[in-house]
Amino acid sequence: MAAGAVVSAGALVLSACALPQQSEVIQGTSITVAWNDPFQAYNTSTADDNASANANIVYLANRNFNYYNAEPKLVQDTDFGKYEVTNESPLTVKYTVNDGVKWSDGTPVDGVDLLMQWAATTTHMNSVEPKYDDATGEITNQAEVDAGTYWNSGAVAGQALDLVTQTPVLGDNNRSLTIIYDEPYVDWELGLSVGVAAHGTVQMAYPDKKYTGEDAKKDFVKAVQDKDFAWLKPVAHSWNVDYKYVDMPTEAQKTLSNGAYTITDLKKDQYVTLTANPDYNWGPSPKYEKITVRFISDPQAQIQALQNDEVQIASGQPTADLITQLKGMQGVTYVGSIDAVYEHVDMQVTNGGPFDAKSYGGDEAKALKVRQAFLKTIPRQEILDKLIKPLQENAEIRNSNVFVPGSEGYKASVAVNGYSAYDVVDIAGAKALLAEVGVATPIKVRLIYGEGNTRRAQEYELMRQSAEQAGFTLIDGASGTWGNDVFAKPDVYDAALFGWQSTSLAVGESSANYQTGGANNPYGWSNADVDSEFKALQTETDTQKQIQILVKAETDIVNEAWTIPIFQFPGVTAWSDKITGVSAAPLSPTYFWNYWEWAPVSTASSK
Repeated sequence: MAAGAVVSAGALVLSACALPQQSEVIQGTSITVAWNDPFQAYNTSTADDNASANANIVYLANRNFNYYNAEPKLVQDTDFGKYEVTNESPLTVKYTVNDGVKWSDGTPVDGVDLLMQWAATTTHMNSVEPKYDDATGEITNQAEVDAGTYWNSGAVAGQALDLVTQTPVLGDNNRSLTIIYDEPYVDWELGLSVGVAAHGTVQMAYPDKKYTGEDAKKDFVKAVQDKDFAWLKPVAHSWNVDYKYVDMPTEAQKTLSNGAYTITDLKKDQYVTLTANPDYNWGPSPKYEKITVRFISDPQAQIQALQNDEVQIASGQPTADLITQLKGMQGVTYVGSIDAVYEHVDMQVTNGGPFDAKSYGGDEAKALKVRQAFLKTIPRQEILDKLIKPLQENAEIRNSNVFVPGSEGYKASVAVNGYSAYDVVDIAGAKALLAEVGVATPIKVRLIYGEGNTRRAQEYELMRQSAEQAGFTLIDGASGTWGNDVFAKPDVYDAALFGWQSTSLAVGESSANYQTGGANNPYGWSNADVDSEFKALQTETDTQKQIQILVKAETDIVNEAWTIPIFQFPGVTAWSDKITGVSAAPLSPTYFWNYWEWAPVSTASSK
């Protein structure tokens, strides 16, 4: 999050091409692990599919230029390739994929795959851009967007890779790609990565052409260089939708991987199985031949499955009873920690519901006061006292969306952003706001959260009892597909209760949550000042000025009463003593980060 150190644009990354590594896969071995949400999509760069449950599987199947370890510290994966700053003004970065790195169908991974990721995550390869209503944040030209070439990545003009307006240049027989930023970009080291396979996406977009991998890449490069939007339109559509699946797909392109594992079995809402890639030798070798990730939403059920040896690793949101149970279990090791996740409530403002100005004839001021009234009823301290402090005695209410507690900037933001006004439930104040704007009660609020999640069900009940006193009737919207529903079904909920998982230490990581049309903004939130503040952050390299910008942005967010943080997650990771090498980590992909070190104890102890 914003606590991350600023990486100097002048820091050169030096590495040599790595030698092929020997396989250490133990034939016939398998491990089953648990995760709380089901896998739903393989392309985590789309605006709809940026979820931890998806990212975990993608991480097991693919490698890239860097990753975060358990510290967390950014580690450069020199077995995969290298990246280096070749010029500081303008900021120029060259990415080179090592010889021998290939997709699971044998096609080389190269600069063309990077070129597709650039094309998809900027606005420069779109023939049309969404237009948003200034008041509601809704797209007003959806038909035009559907008819044009549009990559649904949530890219924001003038930010992140959109600062690369010149078409990147391929080199070294297409193994490298060089990009030039128009302005210094503070998070450049996390700017570009390999996404889904370029040739596979083109093959799905043009099935009748029977493209070979190389021919698909050749035509894609030409279309990008020529800005041939007519040719790119089906490719963008494939990139947007073809990697969404919940059962095992029949098209081989949908599961192409460039890493240690490939998806070999998938059952909706049950499990995904990955099998070791026999050709993989450009990174640390895994030990298990198969990894199965079971989808178990209830933390208690995860621990029961661990006790029954149905899974060997479990992780999630603990309760006091669950920790007591873990302490009494034989053959199980567990660690507790503060996760890089925070609980929060967001309000949907574009569905014609109680927090949308359309419900009040377009009166933004009235909708704002209704949102403020609702925030006054959320019993954050009671949630903390009853559900979190039994696990972490010194737990405190989290009062920032963009700063991690304890980080530089957190205290400065909390002092002025306005969230402290909601530390104590204020039923009288909520009633007064509703009376002031003449909104009739009861006001129905559909609250969506993860079905089967015990702690969230408890939070819902505490919120329901409190809100009822002020005239809000909470409706239980527990859903087994809540992660997808939040983005795809805005009409089924009015408020959402879940946790944001940090994936990096990027300075501007939170911008996608709050900008108009941002990748993590399915609510229609739109504020011109917030947009400009996060845009300024992208190119600001002075640490103190970054903090000032973020504090101002957060204050503007609080003034809109769109969202409120509640607490920082206490987490727990538990594993069977039959395996070794498990290491909990705060950032996504959490305990999956070092899967190659997982090994059966008998094998590990014999070495």
